[in-house]
Amino acid sequence: MIPAAFDYHRPTDMAGVLSLLSEHGDDARVMAGGHSLIPLMKLRMADVPHLIDLQDVEGLSGIDVGETIRIGAMVTQADIIDHTGLTASAPILREAALQIADPQVRYMGTVGGNVANGDPGNDMPGLMQCLDAQFTLVGPDGERTVPARDFYEAAYMTERGDEEVLTSVSFAAPKGGYAYEKQKRKIGDYATAASAVQMTKDGGTCTSASIAMTNLSDTPIFSENAGAALAGSTVDETAIKAAVAAALADIDPTEDNRGPVAFKMHVAGVILTRAITRAWSRA
Repeated sequence: MIPAAFDYHRPTDMAGVLSLLSEHGDDARVMAGGHSLIPLMKLRMADVPHLIDLQDVEGLSGIDVGETIRIGAMVTQADIIDHTGLTASAPILREAALQIADPQVRYMGTVGGNVANGDPGNDMPGLMQCLDAQFTLVGPDGERTVPARDFYEAAYMTERGDEEVLTSVSFAAPKGGYAYEKQKRKIGDYATAASAVQMTKDGGTCTSASIAMTNLSDTPIFSENAGAALAGSTVDETAIKAAVAAALADIDPTEDNRGPVAFKMHVAGVILTRAITRAWSRA
């Protein structure tokens, strides 16, 4: 598998990236870690005459931890796993990152690449919806912020413009219990179903719940109804079943080599039940 011929660009600042995007238009694509784009190029499923590598662009690799957490687009999954401050403030990120592919991929795969290309099988998009993250985009008209919950339009289609670059994600430091549950056929595979859950409690009552599902529709699914089914409850069996039913009503899986629709619906219910139960135990 050999890609078609292309010109390789490695700018050192965002001005250089935007200049190349403006100059080459639809013939240019930016690359972060490359684990999604390079295979498509090798299979000749993506024609990229001008490849713009973001590796040397300054300011895209930082992690800032405080009341608001900011993660640069070029931060890798391995960076997330190794960052003790981030793990202390948002442990769900490390839990999710450890389930992405394998160590080789995690050392190169980036947060920005994972959320920006709109692949419904990626883990970070659903997680960022669960955390109510904001995506910062930079383009020829300046900088703007788009909520993760509004970013995904269809498979591989997002709110990001062709001449824009996703530079960072940010979100309020999460509180309460958390869980990221994932079922996959083998190590390194995309999820058959995955769920991110964040919950808070007061005494024995759930005060808030945020639930998102991965690879069960052509976009990640943030299920507001599932969270509402848990809020105000003691997260007993009845409440969990109601939340799962609400989430399953929001997804729309398709049959593929991971199984028929009925199987995926069953797995989604099992995974979400596990995630809710574990998040509640940690709340």
